[in-house]
Amino acid sequence: MGQVGKWAFIGGIVLAVVAAFVTQTTWIYWVLAVLGLVVGFLNVTAEETKGFLLSAVALILSASAVQGIPLVGEMVTTVMGNLVAFMSAAVLIVALKSLFETAKD
Repeated sequence: MGQVGKWAFIGGIVLAVVAAFVTQTTWIYWVLAVLGLVVGFLNVTAEETKGFLLSAVALILSASAVQGIPLVGEMVTTVMGNLVAFMSAAVLIVALKSLFETAKD
């Protein structure tokens, strides 16, 4: 199962970047969200949880800041929006797993 999570992560990143240049359809967000769920369930271990959540929150917060960059801001904002759609689903699963793990103790 580790390979599935690894390839879901790589596929999600590549799809998020490529889709920003190719298409702006709504179905892409669903595909990115499903890949994010797979990553959240299969790819992030308990030891990686804190680092993953911290870096994902930083990515999500910085996504809105890039739109002010002249000339490339619109495209970078689209790429970041796709990455946020992908990572948000993974963050949701990892955060819930972490909460349940904390509640068990």
